[in-house]
Amino acid sequence: SRHQREVGHPKIKDVGQTNGGGNRDSDAKAPEVLLWADTFNNYFLPSTAKAAVEVLETAGFRVRVPRANLCCGRPLYDFGMLDRAERLLLEILDQLEPEIAAGIPVVGLEPSCVTVFRDELINLFPHDERALALSKQTFLLSEFLEQNLGPDAQLPQLPRNALLHGHCHHKSIMKMTAEESLLSRLGVQFQSPAPGCCGMAGSFGFEHDKYEVSAAIGELELLPAVRQAPPDWLMIADGFSCREQIAQGTGRHALHLAEVLQMALQPSALDKD
Repeated sequence: SRHQREVGHPKIKDVGQTNGGGNRDSDAKAPEVLLWADTFNNYFLPSTAKAAVEVLETAGFRVRVPRANLCCGRPLYDFGMLDRAERLLLEILDQLEPEIAAGIPVVGLEPSCVTVFRDELINLFPHDERALALSKQTFLLSEFLEQNLGPDAQLPQLPRNALLHGHCHHKSIMKMTAEESLLSRLGVQFQSPAPGCCGMAGSFGFEHDKYEVSAAIGELELLPAVRQAPPDWLMIADGFSCREQIAQGTGRHALHLAEVLQMALQPSALDKD
């Protein structure tokens, strides 16, 4: 059976407010980036967002967070609620119109949400210039850092072994190239022994009549690999669904890339597996 997470605090928006919008006063002229406050990290894993703010600021960017309560509608697609999803996306296009027009990059932490902007958004609004622009200026954290740090940038080193698991949307739409490259540059020695699905698949694995199927998929590759990994290995998974499947199927705590980068900056900050 599954256990449900309780809503956590602070939320991403709280992080932004306590940090003056997420920006460092000492570098007001730094380039801006908009951190997408996705529902999963906003309400369940705000520590991931806090890590992302620290990493982006350390990389020289001013971090902003949307003030409005916005949602890309990812859960709606699974149930055919496209009209409602379209309304949510139109609200995003309206609310973020100034940022879109200014070309401010949008950095997402949850792969399934980033794929909405990269895929579903332009399929639903193929003739909306705002949608086309937002799709092109939305990045995963790994993509954004790889593109902006430059190949010669010196990254802090984190000589750890890790098991890396890519979210299905991440692997199918964005690919894992940037993620793997960034981890290699950090000095992380990683393996990806489970190329398939973790089995959680959003809310699928939380539905009572699908639980056994979800667990069986996890047991095909991912969960046995996690259990066999030495206790000092890091578990790395950006997808909320994947992290939940790992936690509930093995008891291991998986980290988001943002938290791994935070560890490299402050090795004692997240000394947990």
